[in-house]
Amino acid sequence: MRQSQITYWCHEIIRSQAPEGGFYIDATMGNGNDTLMLCRLAGDTGSVLAFDIQEEALLHTDRLLTEHGVRNRAKLILDGHEHMDHYARAESADVICFNFGYLPGGSHEIATTPATSVEAIQKGLGILKHGGMMSLCIYSGKDTGFQEKETILTLLRELPAREYTVIVNEYYNRNNHPPMPVFVFRS
Repeated sequence: MRQSQITYWCHEIIRSQAPEGGFYIDATMGNGNDTLMLCRLAGDTGSVLAFDIQEEALLHTDRLLTEHGVRNRAKLILDGHEHMDHYARAESADVICFNFGYLPGGSHEIATTPATSVEAIQKGLGILKHGGMMSLCIYSGKDTGFQEKETILTLLRELPAREYTVIVNEYYNRNNHPPMPVFVFRS
């Protein structure tokens, strides 16, 4: 079932909460699927920043956005997500999305890390508008390990409840460490 895929679920939540024509950040560009969804949501009046440390990810995403006629809506940045504050102002983003782990189809040796992911989330929370949301797809099995998941969840657990609502979901009947969709809403 398509509805049970983590990316489908996260996209549906984002679309239900985000204003059309806003400013969005794809903190982990990968193959560009989140960037494409955000570009469609941006329409002709919004914009998207997308980050990745791999040139291969930028090339995939550039091709995908061009094929769908939305390339002009996104700025693709070859830089780590922990540097997003160099490109976006405080309290400016309507949505920030993350997919932690490694580039699908790419090298498993190049993956997000607990330190840079936590730094990126912290900076993202400062960039997020009041009323905005952050979507995090946390993959913890196999090569990406469990330390990143636990480090991220510890950070999120400590966010002030008056300023943020954190919703952690899990695939309850799946084995082999399924991905975890998490949503953070800023009051």
